[in-house]
Amino acid sequence: MDQINTDQIKTVCVYCGSGPGSNPRFVEAAQALGKAFAENNIRLVYGGGSVGLMGAIAKSTLDHGGLVTGIIPDFLRSREHMLKRVQEMIVTPDMHERKRLMFEHSDAFVALPGGVGTLEELVEQVTWQQLGRHTKPVLLANIDGFWEPLFALLTHMRETKFIRPPFEIDILKADQVEDIVPRLRAAAARAPAGAKEMAPELARKL
Repeated sequence: MDQINTDQIKTVCVYCGSGPGSNPRFVEAAQALGKAFAENNIRLVYGGGSVGLMGAIAKSTLDHGGLVTGIIPDFLRSREHMLKRVQEMIVTPDMHERKRLMFEHSDAFVALPGGVGTLEELVEQVTWQQLGRHTKPVLLANIDGFWEPLFALLTHMRETKFIRPPFEIDILKADQVEDIVPRLRAAAARAPAGAKEMAPELARKL
């Protein structure tokens, strides 16, 4: 078996809801993932809020001795109750700058359950990956099957030839939180050397 270089994943951006959702397992998963990041010396990059799943994962990472970078647009500072405990908080003028910085600060991306904002951020990273702009791992944390409707839609897109070679997409899937970090590391180890970064000027254009 090839040796996995665990240093390849040092920061992970997590997209997730600013609410807790209806299933207690969503919050439990966010807390467990924050703990896993801290124990594996992985810095969390997230949306900067203190409520919902965002707050749950950030607080758990901090409570277990981990490092957190929050990136929040100015207009959401009060709405999402910016978490002041984090080691680094970046306030941006708008959503575009927020997303660009989240990309630049992260080695991989994970989507926990969330709403349309979570979906929009996730799909943007998948689109950039599909167009060959980066090879950073993108993973769906499929807690209690939350993302199954999206996987079904992607299958439908393939069947109707809207997702086709050479524009295939590679979305990782983990039904259990404990599988997330190992799958991100394994995917990063498989990525072509030097192909993980998008030039800042290109990111700005997108």
